[in-house]
Amino acid sequence: MVDEKNLTPLTSMPNHLIRHVTLRQLQVFEAIYRLGSFTRGAEELFLTQPTVSMQIKKLTDVIGLPLFKHVGRSVEPTETGTELYATCREIFGTLTNLEMKIADLQGLKRGRLRLGVVTTAKYLAPEMLGEFSKRYPGLDLTLKVTNKERIFERMHTNKDDLYIMGHTSDSEIEVESHSFAPNPLVVMAPRDHPLVGVENISMEEIAKEPLIIREIGSGIRDATLRAFKAKGLTPNIRMELGSNDAIKHSVVGGLGISVLSLHSLTLEGADGPLAILDVEGFPILRNWYITYPKGKELSLVAQAFHSFAIDSEPEIHGRMQKMWPALTKYFKE
Repeated sequence: MVDEKNLTPLTSMPNHLIRHVTLRQLQVFEAIYRLGSFTRGAEELFLTQPTVSMQIKKLTDVIGLPLFKHVGRSVEPTETGTELYATCREIFGTLTNLEMKIADLQGLKRGRLRLGVVTTAKYLAPEMLGEFSKRYPGLDLTLKVTNKERIFERMHTNKDDLYIMGHTSDSEIEVESHSFAPNPLVVMAPRDHPLVGVENISMEEIAKEPLIIREIGSGIRDATLRAFKAKGLTPNIRMELGSNDAIKHSVVGGLGISVLSLHSLTLEGADGPLAILDVEGFPILRNWYITYPKGKELSLVAQAFHSFAIDSEPEIHGRMQKMWPALTKYFKE
């Protein structure tokens, strides 16, 4: 039982900031500080730029010192801003822990799961979340899809509960990672490409073909370029695109070939407009990982999804082997 006699009432504490600073103002400030831009902060929070500027002005008036200084088109925090950011992280961290504890007290009848995934995992994660929600229909589920670089940024600022990635070794922070499904990368071409059906195509031959590749910051791009570099080859890059779907449409349109995850062909299937080429050194064997920062305290909901993901491995294996039996030997244990 709490001893109320030993509790100091808030009314006896310095309360200027408590009375005049709002959580919304701190949320706006935190986003601008982290992203280094009023515009990007407004976009992330779905606010207009005038609204963001007004919130920062009110917060600056309460603090009594400038929080940002303009350097060209970007903004940099002042010393006061840096101190406030550290405080914001403590406040938001405390509130997140409280939210997790409340969810734990409620069991899995209520609660929230925030899942961040790399772009290619969008072909995998929604089905997983759908199955998970059938088990726990009262949960609030949030899915953020972005490239590997942005996922590491979100992980650094603790924006999500768990992450699904294809590669974690180049993270700047220590992480806990557990593989739960195969994620082979394959060379794909339009169904009428002259190399379709040719066996054991050399990498030298592939290097001559116009290549459509993912943008900088993509894990698939990094793996593709490493594969060419290992053979001492420079690929004939024709286009860079930030969307797997845009790449697939471009390949179907005859603009070139590409290297993508086998999961990105889930909807098209083995008989779709895209064909998998038999290239030496491919598929590049990778795995999907369920990941979170090392030492992070997972909520009951996050623990449940973590276990669910690992238990899903046999089902994902089976679905892939049924759809692409010719590739079974590459990702079968």
